[in-house]
Amino acid sequence: MSKLNLSVAVGPYDRTRALIDGSVQIDGVDPVCMTLSPEEIFFRALRHAEFDICELSLSSFTLKTAQGGGPYVGVPAFVSRAFRHTSIYVRTDRIGKPEDLKGKKVGVPEYQLTANVWARAILEDDYGVKPSDIHWIRGGIEHADRPEKISINLPGDVRLDNAPAGKTISALLAEGAIDGFIAPRPPSLPKSTPNVGWLFPDPVAAGKDYFKRTGIFPIMHLVGVRRTLAEQHPWLPGAVFKAFQQAKDHALDLLGDTSATKVTLPFVEERLSEARAVMGADFWSYGCDANRKTLEVFLRHHHAQGLSSRLVKPEELFHPGTLETFKL
Repeated sequence: MSKLNLSVAVGPYDRTRALIDGSVQIDGVDPVCMTLSPEEIFFRALRHAEFDICELSLSSFTLKTAQGGGPYVGVPAFVSRAFRHTSIYVRTDRIGKPEDLKGKKVGVPEYQLTANVWARAILEDDYGVKPSDIHWIRGGIEHADRPEKISINLPGDVRLDNAPAGKTISALLAEGAIDGFIAPRPPSLPKSTPNVGWLFPDPVAAGKDYFKRTGIFPIMHLVGVRRTLAEQHPWLPGAVFKAFQQAKDHALDLLGDTSATKVTLPFVEERLSEARAVMGADFWSYGCDANRKTLEVFLRHHHAQGLSSRLVKPEELFHPGTLETFKL
């Protein structure tokens, strides 16, 4: 039987490299791999469903699921995760603590971005700063007039306005026209820009404290398989999940090989040991059940923030063929 010739679009991560270079194969698939930025993948996937298998935004996928489903079915391979304390920048000359953001203007590239959902969840759960306490300004980080990829209808008490025409939220932050900035990427500013810095001066310590208190390692991205392909080949989502799991396991094996570090960064061995000491051996887990609490917290906030029209259950996000795997 000939293999399916399918396009695969993912970021060039260590945990996807074995799929990209062919060290790990997706059963029954002859892939055409493209390594692209998340912004390009999401735009092309959500606007035109250009890829057969691809990385997807958890927030955008949740929004589509609440609406009845989009062009992709989900696979619980979480190729991007991050503690989003590093995503919140402020004017340090006027914001000293999270509570100071109440009544202030904060820029976002898109309101519904997964990183922004998590950042708002942190601000509300840990510091009592609700989305309605902030005046949100939407604009591009490097290019002005960035739109939302997906139409959203926010609660009436949440104020979201577009940045002035031709202005980026990076420029507004530098000028002091806004008080904060939340995004997956840092603001695009000259290094000498004064009075701009992280809200959390030591975001690593803040992230560790967050994990110790909650057990949550925030999920950013999952993997999607074109729905029509999954309907035609019910085995495909499970095969994709298996391959992404194997690729991630391969990356961790290489990361732990101390004979010659595989990452161009000093102290990688020490950081790996530190992560396992704080978060356990399987600190970057895949699968719905292993991440149920994290998903439930995200889905609750996603709905409460007015992004999903109803509260979605974790199982609804994923193809049934990915919810259980065989055991020996």
